Amino acid sequence: MNYSKIHINPISPAPTSGSVLVIYTGGTLGMVYETKDRQLVPFNFEQIIEKVPEISRLDFEITFLSLPKPIDSSNVNPEIWVELAQIIGTHYDQYDSFVILHGTDTMAYTASALSYLLENLNKPVILTGAQLPIGVARSDARENVITALELAAARNPDGTPIIAEVCIYFNSSLLRGNRSKKKESSDFNAFHSENYPPLATAGVHIDYNFPYIKPYQQNAGLIVHSSLNTRVAFLKMFPGISPEVVQAILGIENLRGIVLETFGAGNATTDIWFLSAISKAIEKEIVIFNVSQCDGGRVAQGQYQTSKYLQQAGVVSGSDITAEAAITKMMFVFGIETDYQKCVQLLGTPLRGEMSI
Repeated sequence: MNYSKIHINPISPAPTSGSVLVIYTGGTLGMVYETKDRQLVPFNFEQIIEKVPEISRLDFEITFLSLPKPIDSSNVNPEIWVELAQIIGTHYDQYDSFVILHGTDTMAYTASALSYLLENLNKPVILTGAQLPIGVARSDARENVITALELAAARNPDGTPIIAEVCIYFNSSLLRGNRSKKKESSDFNAFHSENYPPLATAGVHIDYNFPYIKPYQQNAGLIVHSSLNTRVAFLKMFPGISPEVVQAILGIENLRGIVLETFGAGNATTDIWFLSAISKAIEKEIVIFNVSQCDGGRVAQGQYQTSKYLQQAGVVSGSDITAEAAITKMMFVFGIETDYQKCVQLLGTPLRGEMSI
């Protein structure tokens, strides 16, 4: 596939501190106002310096790569995740770090999926975007892009990258990608990580939260996975949920797994019909992954009687994983493994720091 590229050398003649590949996928960030038709349209990335002149003052090389056709993040799908992972894999030895410009609506899904697809990742992959288009006067795009680039290029005294994992940078906070969730649609502080501290906070200086940053691994060889199985679904509990709804979802043809969004600490109704439906699904080797509906929640199966029955039936505890990280983890696990018990084991085990033990 053909991708358009723009290379930017730093103004300073001094040695640069590395190279960053920026991958533009689409989204609000890359929009400008067209006065003729009075509408927002994607801008030509050859104009990136015109829109963000500060980029040329950074002391590292930057290459912009744009997907052939920018897409709204609502249209992002697993094929795009695999494509992004392969782009990073193809350019992994050429660049020191990667920044992905992405729409906000599905950014947490993409960050989670990439964390699984890029096994043994040892370089920064930072996703960012904006709540307002880059062509709007009050846009948050410039700060988000500039700081994401600086974070991607940041190095330890020994020359190794400070960040060596998939992250989201937004509104002064660097978050672990598979711990993030979009919580605001009309506020610049759009992303939160309720169950894991920020990796860094950008103010006058960038303060790194080193105890929570994944350590750099010497001699780690990147493995790019390319298989995701989408035979998965969400089942969200609510008071009054009917047997017909539950049976319709659990009865989906060729279904491999369900992310069961439960109340509080992993609780669900103890109605006989519901527990029977869950047990029968597990007997058919449909994996049930228990995730709390609470943003800051953690599943503790067996703590209450209403979750004890799920544990006894063989439902897998998702601990404090987000729904976004859970559904993409299911796709990943089912893409690399067909054995039911091995899938259960992998889902219940932290793979990329997405959940606590």
